[in-house]
Amino acid sequence: MLNSSLSIGGRPPKSVCNSTLQSPTYNGIESLALPAAFGDLGLSRSEQSIDISSNSVSVAPLRLVTRRGIQWHRMGAEVVQATAHNRIDYSFRSRVHLLAVYEQGVRRDGESYVEGVPRSTLRDVAKKLTFVPAGHEYREWHDPRTPIGVTYFYLDPEEFQIGSDEGILLAPRLFFEDATIWSTAAKLRQAVDDPGAANRHYVEALRVVLVHELMRLNSGTTRVDAPIRGGLAPWQQRIVTAYIEEHLSRQIPVTKLARLVRLSTFHFCRAFKQSFGVPPHRYHTKRRIEQAKVMLAGRRHSVTEVGLTLGFSETSSFTAVFRKITGQTPSSYHRNFG
Repeated sequence: MLNSSLSIGGRPPKSVCNSTLQSPTYNGIESLALPAAFGDLGLSRSEQSIDISSNSVSVAPLRLVTRRGIQWHRMGAEVVQATAHNRIDYSFRSRVHLLAVYEQGVRRDGESYVEGVPRSTLRDVAKKLTFVPAGHEYREWHDPRTPIGVTYFYLDPEEFQIGSDEGILLAPRLFFEDATIWSTAAKLRQAVDDPGAANRHYVEALRVVLVHELMRLNSGTTRVDAPIRGGLAPWQQRIVTAYIEEHLSRQIPVTKLARLVRLSTFHFCRAFKQSFGVPPHRYHTKRRIEQAKVMLAGRRHSVTEVGLTLGFSETSSFTAVFRKITGQTPSSYHRNFG
């Protein structure tokens, strides 16, 4: 059994909050231009716990969208509207939760990804919702057939800890539907469109309802700790193997993999070994060596370059692992394809 504090891989993990995000442009200003009605909401600067300018979705190219936003206590919101039929890319990873509300839009082509769930190439995204928990990656691109408009809500994770059960997970969700969340988000959207008419207490009540409904949505997403006789389900296998393939050169905490498939670390390790015949760290190592063999056979990289590319800090450690798995050194394998 693996220790839950162990990680797989050989390089220190990159912080999930270190991704570089573009500062959004609001009316040509490189930062959040707060609406004039901000003071009318009765909020002091000390009450602002969500800073949209440093936590917002990155959009490229910026010239193809319009953006307008507002922030309240423990929540921010912005409306992003495509103004052209060219490809637009969106990305996000932050310490805050993200709720995307797609009001309209059909794309000719495109793909959407939220870390922890399968990718989607859904064409008609109108009236759909996407939830991205703090620390998860969100990426998508649209080649729009019709203008795509989305409202992003940035939510303070601390709001979701109040009265929450320890076993409840805030699960990532891509393109789902929920009438109550949609209705609440639509009312908050009106406050972005007309901040002068926004009543602080009304907005605060809507924020509480939105948080409550998101927690209600996740109340059924509990950790599956019952004995798993058949190992990981097919969807869990796809998510875990895809994540490992995308992070071959990095250290991957076992707890991270367990969270992706909504299992406790203990049961994840048991189920993983049952499905793949080896523990997660050994599977990860074998996949690194398989990739190393491909690179060595291509003869475009030296043994040292291959080892460093796959996350080994020293050639000696790469050689030792390679020999243990293949029965020969990287150098001899490299020469065999000369």
